[in-house]
Amino acid sequence: MTFLNRKLVATSAMALAASMLLSGCFMSPGQFEARMDVRKNGSFSFIYEGEIFMLALSDLAEMADQAEMDKPCMDLETLQERPCTTSELESRRAEQERERAMMQGIMGGGMDLSDPEAAQEFATELERQAGWDRVEYIGNGTFDVTFSMRSTLSHDFTFPTFEDFPMGTAFVTATLRDNDRLQLRAPGFASQSGNPLQAMMGGMTGAFGQLAADESKDSQPVPDMPQMRGSFSITTDAQILTNNTDEGPGTGPGGQILEWQIEPGNTVAPTALLVLEP
Repeated sequence: MTFLNRKLVATSAMALAASMLLSGCFMSPGQFEARMDVRKNGSFSFIYEGEIFMLALSDLAEMADQAEMDKPCMDLETLQERPCTTSELESRRAEQERERAMMQGIMGGGMDLSDPEAAQEFATELERQAGWDRVEYIGNGTFDVTFSMRSTLSHDFTFPTFEDFPMGTAFVTATLRDNDRLQLRAPGFASQSGNPLQAMMGGMTGAFGQLAADESKDSQPVPDMPQMRGSFSITTDAQILTNNTDEGPGTGPGGQILEWQIEPGNTVAPTALLVLEP
């Protein structure tokens, strides 16, 4: 692996980390199906079945660390690259450990989710929260979950929420407005501003693709990058004022149906505005 490519990996990983720290977003859907049913009287149900990827996890951080360790140092007099001294390497490693600890504290509530035992403990704790019917850690930062909730929209609704964890971008939100309007959005099902993790992953795919072709015996393996792919539907008997589906509302036993297919690189967050009963 060339120094230029190592530098590319390190730069991409650091940009990703900065984005996540600033946004607070550290998770993304994987393969999933999400369904929401909203009645005009304000009652609703929501189901999410599938994968959730969480960022603290990974081979990506190790690759970035290794790339950083492999970078040469610079002679301040000649401005030429030179091998680093043992002291400089130790200082670089200590700085990496401080940064990793800071990110873990901010993004993981102090929990090291790259540790399979800690990840399993997190899954067990999450199952104790209402709505989380099944949470299974399947490795590489991936949780396979079933979440279901029935309630009444006397207040806003956000999915997901984790106790004692800092939250950034939500997958799905239901927000009450004046005049009995209900705004439904799924910012986590879109790249770009909706889901910074997916946006960064999309930008890094090319970098890691180049690295895959340049791997050698001593290089780190290229990590699998999460792919967001699934479907989101809203069924309702309420009046639909606006929506951004491709086909518009369909009809079914429960009323009108709005459907979105979520693909990698999707840039538009599913959105609908409903009118509830006064």
